Amino acid sequence: MSTLSTLFTLSTPALEIASETEMELTIPFRPQRVQVLQTHRPRARIAFQGVVSMDLWAQTRGVLFGVLVAVFMMKDMTELPNDLAEIWATMPGTLDPRELLSNLTIVADARRALESRDFTVGESLASQHGLWKHHPIILVPGIVSTGLESWGVEPPAKGFFRKRLWGTSTMIRAVVTNKERWLQALSIDPETGLDPPGYKVRAAQGLDAASEFIQGYWVWQKIVENLAVLGYDTNSMDMAAYDWRLAYYNLEVRDYYFSRLKSRVELFKKQNKQKVVLCSHSLKWVEADPAVHGFGGGGGPQWVDEHIESWINVAGTLLGVSKAMTAFLSGEMRDTVEIHPAGSWVLEKFFSRKERAKLFRRWPGASSMWIKGGNRIWGEEDGAPDDPHNATDSHGRFFSFRHMDVSSNEHNLTESSVSPNLTVDEASRYVLTHTPSNFQRMIETNYSYGFESDPEQLANNNGDHRKWTNPLEVQLPIAPSMKIYCLYGHGKETERSYWYVQGEYEQDESRSDAENDEAFCDASDPTNNCDNSTFPRTPLDFPLARKQWIDAEVTVKGSIPEVRSGVKFGDGDGTIPVISLGSMCVKGWKGKTKWNPAGIEVITQEYKHSPESLDLRGGALTADHVDILGSTPLNAAILKVAAGRGDLVKPHIGSRILEWVEKMRWD
Repeated sequence: MSTLSTLFTLSTPALEIASETEMELTIPFRPQRVQVLQTHRPRARIAFQGVVSMDLWAQTRGVLFGVLVAVFMMKDMTELPNDLAEIWATMPGTLDPRELLSNLTIVADARRALESRDFTVGESLASQHGLWKHHPIILVPGIVSTGLESWGVEPPAKGFFRKRLWGTSTMIRAVVTNKERWLQALSIDPETGLDPPGYKVRAAQGLDAASEFIQGYWVWQKIVENLAVLGYDTNSMDMAAYDWRLAYYNLEVRDYYFSRLKSRVELFKKQNKQKVVLCSHSLKWVEADPAVHGFGGGGGPQWVDEHIESWINVAGTLLGVSKAMTAFLSGEMRDTVEIHPAGSWVLEKFFSRKERAKLFRRWPGASSMWIKGGNRIWGEEDGAPDDPHNATDSHGRFFSFRHMDVSSNEHNLTESSVSPNLTVDEASRYVLTHTPSNFQRMIETNYSYGFESDPEQLANNNGDHRKWTNPLEVQLPIAPSMKIYCLYGHGKETERSYWYVQGEYEQDESRSDAENDEAFCDASDPTNNCDNSTFPRTPLDFPLARKQWIDAEVTVKGSIPEVRSGVKFGDGDGTIPVISLGSMCVKGWKGKTKWNPAGIEVITQEYKHSPESLDLRGGALTADHVDILGSTPLNAAILKVAAGRGDLVKPHIGSRILEWVEKMRWD
């Protein structure tokens, strides 16, 4: 839920807030307009690192379901746009939305079960421990959690003015009635990294910005309710919502996000006479001295220690998300390859793999969920740290390609019929070489996914904003009195590595978009200055790229780890593998280390996924990446820290993470 990701810097994408001097970056690509290198005046230097990233594909399923329901509710099929009307007319006869809805009668009982737990965690802790409001708290939502609304007044966007294009039922209607315009509005300009011409979309503000995604589907609402029981209100609790589509550097360029957050922290401390607790689905702060680096907030090395009591890292995508790599490469994840054939048919017709991949690449902020640390963390071809005992396959082979002329029968999957097998290092390069050049330049100018163990270089990286999203390439602030709480789930099967297959050659998207022997100019990219008109291809413009997709035909019974529909599963919270959630918490930051020079205390509490079968959101003991925000143990831990009783939050490890980190190469 990577999911932003994807939050602040104590763990994933970080953003430095540059000063009043002009920043220049050296880019190893041919000269072109680059991702926001304008002169600007950042005020504070605070970085993102992962935030409660709602599962991007949970949203995809929601959009698909919403489309079906919206169509069912229409009285006249002439209300549908032509392309969707054609799809609906050819829908398989066995797919009846009425039947789909009739199978959801359990919703009422599940809703009552959830309502019966409202406010109960806060009431219980207030009664048992006498907890009450103490530290002010700022909640930082994750990737795709924050609602986005349109502020554009140009003709293309005027009809969307002040409407939520992400996070409400308006989104569903916009997708159904005018998909192309919705895609253009939600996309970021691939060259500037900012608003595309004619559109202006901004993050919703206040506690309502991420309390619910679509009405009835809560995100942060349960935590807000329980904090309110302890006396919290808008004078002591806030939601630091942000436009998760933007790269973190550009969040400061356009919205002064980190400067405003720094000011908000200082105001809360002054108003409540206590240091502030930051609660996110991943985070990382870094200080920068403008006199030394030429940019930064100028808070000095003591700012974090003086203003931040604790950072609560909730299911943070610290070292990346496996499914982010497949989203950028082919626009798919487990949720799309395992969907019912009828639903898959509709999804592909209405929102194809190619369209989905293009949209993900137009969200630079989502790139913060790229896998970090390479083979040192994620394993080599002959083995990975988190491979199960008696493994018959390895997660170290992150992408395994079955030859097209070979049957998917497990007996035919041999060394000669499966190649190449790519490790994480190789897969990262492979994804980049199969994406457009403007996406490559965006990555180069905003992110870094490597590994650094030299203390001197780690200190130098405090001056390079590209490193701030990677906890393996930057140090925690010198804040010995601050505490970090890593709270996350385990015990739910989670995408870890993949089987892929390559198809026929096609035109490379970075050169042109193609339909057979013709090409069309993509109007969703404003730099093309065109209107989707079609024209003959240039002579000798041969197709150089190949179609590729998750090999859903590969299911290996009895395989260790489990292989189903082309996905190899490991331990995690359903979205993020445990080795990404916990490695920094139990090893990289534990004690006084190269990445934690001040020895900030880190308390890790894992929650075993134990869902209630009759509760659609998992119930009180769920550890699902998004649903965990409503779980009883997580809410209890957050309330204890906010109420000044962090001593009641005890370490608990239930997974094999302590064993796995010892197999990683940290030196």
